Amino acid sequence: MTQPVSAMSSRFAITPYRTTTMSAYVQPSKRIVLDEHLELFKQSSTFNRILEYIDRLNKAVVGVKLTDEVHMSDGVHRVLRMLDEVESIAKSTPPVDNKLSRFGNPGFRDFVDRVTEASTSLHKQLNLSDFDAVNEISTYFNESWGNRQRIDYGSGMELNFVCWLICLEELGVFDTSDDAAIVTRVFWKYISIMRTLQSTFWLEPAGSHGVWGLDDYHFLPFLWGAGQLSNHKYLRPKSIHDAEVMLEFSDQYMYLSCIKFINSIKTASLRWHSPMLDDISAVKTWHKVNEGMFKMYRVEVLSKLPIVQHFLFGSILRAPEGVPVDGAAEVDECGHAHSHTHAGHVDRSQHHGTFGSDCCGIPVPSAFGEAAAAAAASSASSKSRTAIRRIPFD
Repeated sequence: MTQPVSAMSSRFAITPYRTTTMSAYVQPSKRIVLDEHLELFKQSSTFNRILEYIDRLNKAVVGVKLTDEVHMSDGVHRVLRMLDEVESIAKSTPPVDNKLSRFGNPGFRDFVDRVTEASTSLHKQLNLSDFDAVNEISTYFNESWGNRQRIDYGSGMELNFVCWLICLEELGVFDTSDDAAIVTRVFWKYISIMRTLQSTFWLEPAGSHGVWGLDDYHFLPFLWGAGQLSNHKYLRPKSIHDAEVMLEFSDQYMYLSCIKFINSIKTASLRWHSPMLDDISAVKTWHKVNEGMFKMYRVEVLSKLPIVQHFLFGSILRAPEGVPVDGAAEVDECGHAHSHTHAGHVDRSQHHGTFGSDCCGIPVPSAFGEAAAAAAASSASSKSRTAIRRIPFD
């Protein structure tokens, strides 16, 4: 079996660092504030642990279709039942009447509140004996679905879900034999729920560039999706432009499914609304795409202050040495941590590099909101929120 990022296992493999003799579980908190904190994070065991985990799961799904039978432990089944309940909450939480806005629907906050309230009981299904452990890992779970205040979603929230999966492995819910199932069953179920939330509540892309130009919301379905295809004998990256290929294979491969989903919302060609994905389609092999995606994730997600400033550190995913302890930073109305100046107030203008003080970017309407607005404009008598029509989007 081909291993797309062959050097990664030896480079990033580390031994589990959670033992019975270690300190108690803690409530995860934000600790990254300054560029120097980010540099320490990039040299930390937590940074390497995340990369190693993503790479290991990537290798596990090479040549594995979404429809293939894979090993599923009892832990995987328990997690899938949890996600089924989250999906039920999502589908039973209606959007509020917000027809005049193309931005995030406030009904999303009801969903977040309901999931947060149910989180402890949901985690009881995992049979974890330590309540403090549940309290720690549920923080990542609760933060995986989007930001309640801003009603947006991006790669930082997706990263929280990955952190939750890592914590479950550290606590013995999963082991390495579950790797393929974690991607093709657990993670893909998460993506399905997120699609429901995005289309129901018109979640805005987090930051003015979404996930750095790949997709409005996600990154890892493209990385692991390219891994699935990396040893395919016939399909090539340019196949995303072939309607027959997409029709036949989009239910088997994450990458193709994501392209199909984008095309179902936005019209014109990828060149207009997703130029980076269009550029990537010119790469000759999926192996090269997969390698490039991994490098891009390391640089554009795990190494970007606007994303990592939201990262939550606890006793399992620990903060780097030298980063301030809790209380050294305060959180603003957007949920960002900022250090105190000597005068005792927060100087927000110095902490985001070229992003300036507005590290969230300018609010951007979701593609769903834009499409609904176009549909309403073309048919003033239509009152159905579900009648979303495809529109050009750039």
